[in-house]
Amino acid sequence: MFASGARLIIGMDEVGRGALAGPVAVGVCAISVADDFPEGLRDSKLISAQRRVALDPLVRAWGACAVGEASAAEIDELGITRCLGLAGHRALVALHELGVPVAEGVVLLDGKHDWLTPVLNSPLNVVTRIKADQDCGVVAGASVVAKVWRDEIMVSLAAEHPEFGWDGNKGYGAATHMAAIAEHGPTEWHRRTWLRGNPDTASRIDSDGDALPDSRDET
Repeated sequence: MFASGARLIIGMDEVGRGALAGPVAVGVCAISVADDFPEGLRDSKLISAQRRVALDPLVRAWGACAVGEASAAEIDELGITRCLGLAGHRALVALHELGVPVAEGVVLLDGKHDWLTPVLNSPLNVVTRIKADQDCGVVAGASVVAKVWRDEIMVSLAAEHPEFGWDGNKGYGAATHMAAIAEHGPTEWHRRTWLRGNPDTASRIDSDGDALPDSRDET
């Protein structure tokens, strides 16, 4: 892209899209020169948690980085695609507040669908690329900072709700997580619309979307 005249490339990637609990997060990483990226940088899904944590400060030193989020409640209300855009927009606003001239950059999204443009107040130069998280260091960097950021949130929430095992499953549909939802019911951090269609968890949610009472809590 630099060879084609781009002055600023902003890589963007999401994490937590398929989780049952917690926010969806979108990371951005912006570079203005084609410097070599940190050694070992790859898509966050392809490296260990320990390696991601080690890479996070290196990525942030290499490029300007930020993360935006959309909450579980917003996902229930607006749907995941809209919330990807909202989280991406929030990440770009944070990047702008760091002094990055976002409007002058090329925004590179992983995948083939542009979920960002529909939520923007002003159009940006958005380019989609399949497997950009694997082929482009700036998108891989965005995925790493977003993954580390969201993992830290889920670990902190696990201290409040240890029964769901979020420090391990990070809010995804692991068997132990599903069993805990069925036993205890959803929290405010769960995407309740996603649970209604699952026979293992739907019985814990009433027709209004509220958790059914747990008889063990009755006095």
